[in-house]
Amino acid sequence: MSERFRMWLAQLNPTVGDLAANADTARAAWEKARDAGADMIAFPEMFLTGYQLQDLVKKPAFAMDVHRVMGELAATCTDGPAIGIGGPLPGGAKPFNAYYVLQDGEISATVLKHHLPNYNVFDEKRYYHSGDPAGPVRVGPLRIGVPICEDAWFEDVTETLAETGAEILLVPNGSPYHRGKMDVRQAQMVARVVETGLPLVYLNLLGGQDDQVFDGASFVLNPHGRLTHQMPAFEEGLFEVIFERGEEGWHALEGEKAHLPDTWEADYRTMVLSLGDYMRKAGFGKAVLGLSGGVDSALVAAIACDALGPENVRCVMLPSRYTSEASLTDARAVAERLGCRLDTVSIGGAHVAVTDALSELFAGLEPDLAEENIQSRLRGVMLMALSNKFGEMLLTTGNKSEVAVGYSTIYGDMAGGYKSRISTRPASFRPAAGATPITGRG
Repeated sequence: MSERFRMWLAQLNPTVGDLAANADTARAAWEKARDAGADMIAFPEMFLTGYQLQDLVKKPAFAMDVHRVMGELAATCTDGPAIGIGGPLPGGAKPFNAYYVLQDGEISATVLKHHLPNYNVFDEKRYYHSGDPAGPVRVGPLRIGVPICEDAWFEDVTETLAETGAEILLVPNGSPYHRGKMDVRQAQMVARVVETGLPLVYLNLLGGQDDQVFDGASFVLNPHGRLTHQMPAFEEGLFEVIFERGEEGWHALEGEKAHLPDTWEADYRTMVLSLGDYMRKAGFGKAVLGLSGGVDSALVAAIACDALGPENVRCVMLPSRYTSEASLTDARAVAERLGCRLDTVSIGGAHVAVTDALSELFAGLEPDLAEENIQSRLRGVMLMALSNKFGEMLLTTGNKSEVAVGYSTIYGDMAGGYKSRISTRPASFRPAAGATPITGRG
């Protein structure tokens, strides 16, 4: 009978800094893998701590806590599958971005990330030391090479692993989404497979963390670049991959291939996931937003309802004497279709009071943008009052194009605790000096 190795892939959603909860998630997944007879369960890059950590990773107390929790995880997950899990390793002035292999109640191996991304959303040279390339890790009958995220985008680390006896490649990632990212990932990983002749597991993080969204969409390639498994995008899950030793070495048996969303669906699901995770990880359960009857606020309301549930979304219509009946009708129709609450708060009286208060200073001047923007800013005041009173996060409804050209009113349309934006730039994009990028390759 052919020799087999059962690897479980944990495409799950950690919370930055919540070590106990992340460890509990890992332990629960390990128990399911153990009960199913798995040989190993693998988690993505920096799963124990969440990603990215930024300055938190430099705090000595946090490093000590990571060491403690990692040790406890190893000690409580014995008599079962090995665990591969990412987390920082203390290294003096800066830590290393590391991947730990836990077996038999202890940390049996630690792999250090060599190539540190330092572009777009990544600043890893500031936060981490670069580790030396290492050889493969033995787990049962397998010698597993572990190029961590960026290490698999360059041929030197994977070639070193192949030359030192690796039989498969496990690539733990924290790779954020942008349009076209999947094609770029698979092209790079196919190149590594063709160069080394080894099967490859690409295991990606899932979840939103501030302005970054990790979309999962993990996959497995056999030698010659043939896709054997495709995990779903934007969904948590535990997935089994069975490797079998043949005459030409190890290969993955064929598995399920999930349908990946097209560009527009992926963009939308990115915004839903990012909003939902931002709210949940920040401790908010409900949201409030201004619903004008226009397209922008209707889309934000739809995203909020999909992310939080319509019962947790309050929409507010804030009419003035200039508001058309059509806008009121459209706002009501949106709320009815989404099944969320709609309140109406008139700003007419407040607008009159403010313009009266300014009348002496504005005397002799023609009404212009100043008077128009008073309406938007009064709406912001009302919405923030509701947010403060009821503990509901205010969502901004100005779109990215308006913000980019300065059309969205500061302290008005731009008021809010969260703005959901995504990038449409290709992975090869490099920002001009002074630009503020929001995507990464990783």
